[in-house]
Amino acid sequence: MAKRQLPVHKNEQRDITITDLTYEGMGVAKVDGYPLFIANALPGETARIHVMKVGKKFGFAKVIERYQDSEDRVPLRDEDGLRTGTMALQHMTYDAQLSFKQKTVQDSLAKFVSLQDVDVKPTLGMSDPWAYRNKAQVPIGQDDQGRLFTGFFRKNSHSLVPITNYQIQLPKIDEMLQTVIQILNEYNLTAYDEQTHQGLIRHLVIRQGYHTDDIMIILVINGDELPHQAAITEAIVAQIPNLASLIVNHNTRRTNVILGQEETLLYGEPYYRDQMLGLDFMISAKSFFQVNTPQAEVLYQQALEVGDIQADDVVIDAYCGIGSISLCLAQRAKHVYGVEVVSDAIEMAQANAKMNNLGNVTFVAGKAEDVIQEWQAAGIETNVVVVDPPRKGLASTFTDTVIELAPEKIVYVSCNPATLARDMNRLVAAGYHAETVQPVDLFPQTPHVECVTLLMRNR
Repeated sequence: MAKRQLPVHKNEQRDITITDLTYEGMGVAKVDGYPLFIANALPGETARIHVMKVGKKFGFAKVIERYQDSEDRVPLRDEDGLRTGTMALQHMTYDAQLSFKQKTVQDSLAKFVSLQDVDVKPTLGMSDPWAYRNKAQVPIGQDDQGRLFTGFFRKNSHSLVPITNYQIQLPKIDEMLQTVIQILNEYNLTAYDEQTHQGLIRHLVIRQGYHTDDIMIILVINGDELPHQAAITEAIVAQIPNLASLIVNHNTRRTNVILGQEETLLYGEPYYRDQMLGLDFMISAKSFFQVNTPQAEVLYQQALEVGDIQADDVVIDAYCGIGSISLCLAQRAKHVYGVEVVSDAIEMAQANAKMNNLGNVTFVAGKAEDVIQEWQAAGIETNVVVVDPPRKGLASTFTDTVIELAPEKIVYVSCNPATLARDMNRLVAAGYHAETVQPVDLFPQTPHVECVTLLMRNR
């Protein structure tokens, strides 16, 4: 069979029209049916492009000159956000971003016949879609003079782009990153090199309580000890207001996982505090807590409202983490049973329940499908299941268990429309129907979107 001749070639220049967007927000142009993916490009725009890479089915290009701008275009706030992928949608008006995310969810559901008629509501956005992240975890580089710097990796590379203003983090976090780096630079410490596995400072993690201003700082090192530990601790404590926790995390493995298993507490407590919908939470270094607090409150409020949680409801919260959704549910429900595979998170969830004087919640560590079956065997009857899984969605064994449990309602909080659609399709086939899907924008300037979906058992 003759090899297919591609209609474009690497380093070729072409005049094109952008016709669509990928789910990652890249512009799509087609040359004789062959798709080219182009960053910083919007539907309706015409441009001169340079072809960067070609594959059998698609290629990548960059804009050299735009001839016509989209009405949805706004000036870039920071080109580094495009180079690193941290702000892939910053060239779009915020209204256009919200519409894009609604369409992303609609397109994911439309791949399944059973979901094509599900109502996807307009995305709930922020009044100010900048400077919202309460958590930074940034890699550390080293310049030619041996000075440490904060940055982010250029897309699809090991090249670290120096960045001091990340635009989408809380402003105090950006300031604190530079304060800590200046302190570390006084002691001639080295940055970790992932290719040689040499160097000490891997990442700097800073978490800030949105409602409390509590600060947690985590120095991630490739080693067992932090040189000049006492002096560095003293300087950070002196220069960082509201410091609640200072931790050294030891990660000596060749891995792109940021945090290692071992950590040393240098100052304060092994947690910081924040609030969610009026509840108090203790949050440890490895605990999951939504990075956009105001929008997380919108998300959780939607979960409570679409689930219509009543005083006689008995609810299971699978993937419960430190109890952020469970405790909100417990304020309305008769009883909430939370399950989470990470035992440290369960300990923190139990402490959070006690701190908020909520006695109608039970937390158990283990695999959700196993624990739910144990609850069933013990005669516990539940009528609502709430799930908030990671991006990979629900495990098939867990879905089987929920189908067997047959709750009246399933409230699905999702951070990935593709796996949401897959899981919804299975649940619909098992006798449920989707009432509504409500997208919520927790990650402005990025393609990511959260959703709250109510699935009701057919009668």
